[in-house]
Amino acid sequence: MNSHYNIIIAGAGGIAEAAGLLLIEWSAVPPTVYIGNRTLSKAQKVARWIEEGTTRPCSVKAFHLSGEGLTQKMKEILGQGDILLDCLPGNLAPKIARLAKDFHLHYVNLTEHVAETTEIMELAKDAETGFVLQSGLAPGYINVLSNFLFQQFCYDFEVDTVDRLELKVGALTEHAVSPHFYGFTWSPVGVATEYLKDTLVLRNFKQKRLPALSERAKIIIDGITYEEDLTSGGAADLPDALAEKVAYLDYKTLRYPGHYAWVEEQMADSGNSDEEIAALQHKMEAMIPHLEDDKIILYAAVEGKDKHGTLHRREVAKQIQPIKVGRHQLRAIQTTTAVGMLQSAQLLVESNLKGVVLQSQIDPRQFLQGNFIVPVYGEVRLA
Repeated sequence: MNSHYNIIIAGAGGIAEAAGLLLIEWSAVPPTVYIGNRTLSKAQKVARWIEEGTTRPCSVKAFHLSGEGLTQKMKEILGQGDILLDCLPGNLAPKIARLAKDFHLHYVNLTEHVAETTEIMELAKDAETGFVLQSGLAPGYINVLSNFLFQQFCYDFEVDTVDRLELKVGALTEHAVSPHFYGFTWSPVGVATEYLKDTLVLRNFKQKRLPALSERAKIIIDGITYEEDLTSGGAADLPDALAEKVAYLDYKTLRYPGHYAWVEEQMADSGNSDEEIAALQHKMEAMIPHLEDDKIILYAAVEGKDKHGTLHRREVAKQIQPIKVGRHQLRAIQTTTAVGMLQSAQLLVESNLKGVVLQSQIDPRQFLQGNFIVPVYGEVRLA
């Protein structure tokens, strides 16, 4: 951030921790950060953690974010804020977005939940402040990167359409053991949701809704074999934005071989209701451990013919490891998710954007060169 802002973070989990610390450490002018959670002690713990971890003078304040209605303290904090960063579970996103609109705050969220995103789009369409939705890693960074690859391909090869646009991300551990070949590095309910909810894709230039885990394949990235399969939410708004421009577009989650077969055994005869998502989550948590040794594998590719009919393919692959920020070591899932949100937040407070801003509407060149993005994701060659 290049000026001082009052930034409110809703939530007290790992992404809220990372967002607060990164804001203090990497902003040109450190903001005042407010951490709100319905369990005040958790908010206070995160505030202390940030204060202990930063190498810079800071102001981090905890408050009770009541789920039962506005308190006087909430009114005071919301009334003096500039932007609200929503790090709470996706099912709460419309409620938090409503607070942002009512108090004339900019708003950024992370959720891959499709129904909640649609609800916020309706809520914020006439807002006087900006609302960037689905701003993390996937959805988030991977969509901006893929949109950039599409735009650059079309410009370089003087075409308007391409054959394929592929988005793939895996939040993985360094090691994986039988029978599940997985370790939790982020929200178990998020994993269960993306495995069961339908996904929106493009097939023959038209939108199509497909079941999650219905198009499995193998892929080799940097010499390592992974399995990929369709999961919900990661494509963000690209199927809408690029319909009739891309013949084949989808988002797939990367896993170690063997994991998806194990998941299918756990979800036999499952649907995609909230109860069935909870049931799958419970089964997975009973056997899959939470691990800290994480990494992010990211892959995006565009393929198509130039104006002379020659087939070309362009690819970007990245592996992102944990890094030290201030005095704390942050996991790869924390930094990759948080910096997408923070770059979007900086875009809002330093511009005059109003209403809903979706991933396809973000200027990819400005975003990919951002001061929060580059230290985590590295450079992308921009023509």
